[in-house]
Amino acid sequence: MKTQIIPVLLLVVAIACSSPKKDMSNTQPVETTELVNIIVGTYTSKDSKGIYRVKFNPETGALSDTSLLVETTDPSYLAQSSDGEQVYAINAVGDGDVYAFEWNEDRSKLIELSHRKSMGDNPCYVALSPEDQSLALANYGSGNVVTYPVNSDGTIGEAGTARQHEGQGGDMDRQAGPHAHFSQFSSDGKYLYAVDLGTDQVIYYPMDSGRMGEGKVALQLDPADGPRHLDFHPSKAFVYVINELNSTIVAAKVLEDGSFERIEKVSTLPEGYEGESYCADIHVSKDGRFLYGSNRGHNSIAIFSIEEDGKLKMVATESVFGNWPRNFTLSPDNKFLLVANKKSDNITVFKRDDKTGMLHFTDQQIQLSQPVCLVFEK
Repeated sequence: MKTQIIPVLLLVVAIACSSPKKDMSNTQPVETTELVNIIVGTYTSKDSKGIYRVKFNPETGALSDTSLLVETTDPSYLAQSSDGEQVYAINAVGDGDVYAFEWNEDRSKLIELSHRKSMGDNPCYVALSPEDQSLALANYGSGNVVTYPVNSDGTIGEAGTARQHEGQGGDMDRQAGPHAHFSQFSSDGKYLYAVDLGTDQVIYYPMDSGRMGEGKVALQLDPADGPRHLDFHPSKAFVYVINELNSTIVAAKVLEDGSFERIEKVSTLPEGYEGESYCADIHVSKDGRFLYGSNRGHNSIAIFSIEEDGKLKMVATESVFGNWPRNFTLSPDNKFLLVANKKSDNITVFKRDDKTGMLHFTDQQIQLSQPVCLVFEK
């Protein structure tokens, strides 16, 4: 029997060896990562034409597929409705405007819904209240803040309210009068906070049925600090104010009446640095453990750890691999930090270490003329 089995086995082996094999050498991996969208506000004095969209890979940090969403002049700051159906933008020009846009059917373009005057000069910031009922503007040139009601269809209502700031700061070249630079509602919508670079103050307004009450000083900064933006801690009663003129951050407690109590002031620059630099944006990580601030001139992101008592400890400064970092943003999962570099016309991407807070350049970037505001699309 053995002599009969051997020829059969040899025949089976021969057939198997002669069967064609599938060539795997040219097989490409299938891209399974779903890209997300970033909406980019720009200045339009060079090559930009308005508001853009850029695709972002949340696994690699790669940026791609830049497209123009709508032509509009100097849309330097943007805000989204809570459902992502509307986008609001200011025109950072002398007699400015604020626009409401909605998406077209396939979400490839933004279509104007309505617009209103900013009721001041050189608007530089726009924000929505938590329930999308009110829109707040900061007018840098005229030093006033404005609120408008937002209608149920996302259009901007007519009955706007303006509050004029008064006073001076410690630097007469930059602070001869008020310069409102930031407006942000508290998370419960009870207050509107306005940061005024010209008067070295944070002013807060109680909100009642969408209208501003009389303002009070939430925090008086030091002369010539030049406060620009602020960010609240996500879970504790702390707030952090970044100062443009002297490159510092002030940490403060948020008191029950909505005012702030100063804790400390720290520099955003490395020890020994003597060059020109001006702070711009500030953000606290979702876990409340780290704070980031942008340095224009030193061209870096300052990285701080947040201590239990709200104080800040500098971890490092990381080069932005660009020139003049304005706004920056953390990705929704906080794994990446992206920087809009106005003067070098690029957006750069950094991987974030959630244990140390450190940033690591991914070598991912994309060119876009004068980017100044980055918003992840909802």
